[in-house]
Amino acid sequence: MNISKQAVREVLEGLSAPGEGQNLVASGALKNINVFGDEVVIDLVLKNPSLQARKKVEVEILKSIHAQVYKKAKITINITVEAPPKADAPIKGQPINGISSIVAISSGKGGVGKSTVTSNIAVTLSQMGFQVGILDADIYGPSIPTMMDMEGARPLSINVDGKSKMEPIENYGVKVLSIGFFTEPNQAVIWRGPMASKALNQMIFDAAWGTLDFLLIDLPPGTGDIHLSIVQSLPISGAVVVSTPQNVALADARKGIAMFQQESIQVPVLGIVENMSYFTPKELPDNKYYIFGKEGAKNLAEDTQVPFLGEIPLVQSVREAGDVGRPAALQEDSAVADAIHLITQNMVAQVVDRNKTLPPTQVVKITTMSGCSAVKK
Repeated sequence: MNISKQAVREVLEGLSAPGEGQNLVASGALKNINVFGDEVVIDLVLKNPSLQARKKVEVEILKSIHAQVYKKAKITINITVEAPPKADAPIKGQPINGISSIVAISSGKGGVGKSTVTSNIAVTLSQMGFQVGILDADIYGPSIPTMMDMEGARPLSINVDGKSKMEPIENYGVKVLSIGFFTEPNQAVIWRGPMASKALNQMIFDAAWGTLDFLLIDLPPGTGDIHLSIVQSLPISGAVVVSTPQNVALADARKGIAMFQQESIQVPVLGIVENMSYFTPKELPDNKYYIFGKEGAKNLAEDTQVPFLGEIPLVQSVREAGDVGRPAALQEDSAVADAIHLITQNMVAQVVDRNKTLPPTQVVKITTMSGCSAVKK
């Protein structure tokens, strides 16, 4: 017996899938009917993904065609499930009004000079005419207050639009907030991750940052709770990774880069800074001694295909400047200040390029562990 497509179609017009209301034809679920003698092939697309719904539709079609068209018909039913359209992912975290670009300064290993680099880049950005802030997110070892000559300072509370906000401490044209402002110098911060993250969120969202071109976040070393809290709380424009040329430091820096690049985070790595690149004694200013190895961070940048922002030599003045709270970038006509200025210029260029070529970083959803839009010339 020859079966007509029209007869099969009429049967399907009398059936509907669970939860879809309209019949299989009117709802658009029916995509195709092929008939070959007594063989019938039906292609359907359903919105209900449950196995029970699919089985119910198959049984109803088989029974109805056998009863109404031909009881010996050989019927094949191909059912696919229509995936719901993906909504556009929102911007990662909660943006802060008035802040154009947020840059995380990170290191895989402690002691490589991450806070030194952060404070010097911040001061250099201010010298270049940008409005700059630093959020010291190194909860357990805050050193930015020392490096920015702010030890003992306490933020004041000010009223902003009827709400009480913390006013960052300012020096060298840079606004700063740090957990170090709320603890005594000899007091250890002994907090579990959730408590540290809560304190960090208060410094981020309960602060009167005002208008900033750049907010630099001085992250703790490694990859842990604080890093996850930051990328889940703020729309990070990009990250800068600091390392020394030493293999031990480079191995941890590689992990830091991998953290920002993994699929669930996807924060662009703006580049790598090599600190303590070489030693130059005062009495031999033209000599370079590669104490920790040569061009290690530069080679890592090439291996990981991220930009190399520049190198900072190991000189006594950098350490002394940090200890007395006057960043080395403020020294006039010095090789260190020139190196930091070049690194800062390269970072700004990367931020500008990133904001031109990449969309805003998307939401970070971690369940298991918990742009420079107005660049001044």
